[in-house]
Amino acid sequence: MLIAPTELRSARLLLRRWTPRDRPVFAEINADPVVMEYYPSTLTRLQSDAFVERVEEHFESDGFGLWAVEIASTAAFIGYVGLWSATFDAHFTPAVEIGWRLRSDVWGHGYATEAARLALADGFGRIGLDETVSFTAAINQPSQRVMEKLGMQRESADDFDHPAVTAQSPLRPHVLYRFAARDWALDNHEIINRPD
Repeated sequence: MLIAPTELRSARLLLRRWTPRDRPVFAEINADPVVMEYYPSTLTRLQSDAFVERVEEHFESDGFGLWAVEIASTAAFIGYVGLWSATFDAHFTPAVEIGWRLRSDVWGHGYATEAARLALADGFGRIGLDETVSFTAAINQPSQRVMEKLGMQRESADDFDHPAVTAQSPLRPHVLYRFAARDWALDNHEIINRPD
């Protein structure tokens, strides 16, 4: 069984496991209509806390998950970035997804991309993934820009209608981006050390 490290670090960010003090701030993030524009709805405090519980359970069962993200210089919690098991019914599932959700006031600083690179390095290194995917509503251009900055590739034939979104919703059409371990190794000029 994989055991998740307690943290991952970059020059500006700390990715760590969740603490009780994150929950009220995370609830504010999930209640923000700007942050949740490309999700079916905002979340209540109860739903937000339940989300954190599922994240922690995922860390325990799978050895990876969605990291709580802090700005290292201020210790400010700003949201999550990490890996998640996508198991809904689609042509590419089951799969491991890279995803993010950050406070709107910290957008535009490259935090999502920086933190995602840490999570991808962990995924392709320690975890030994062959591929990571990312998906979002086709109208969500900001997230697609992050995927492209990470070097993820999109083939229009992979696009799909998300089964958890109602047929009438403009959020139902989704785009799918992929990142293969071999491409990560080439792009980052590093050897991936896979577990035996």
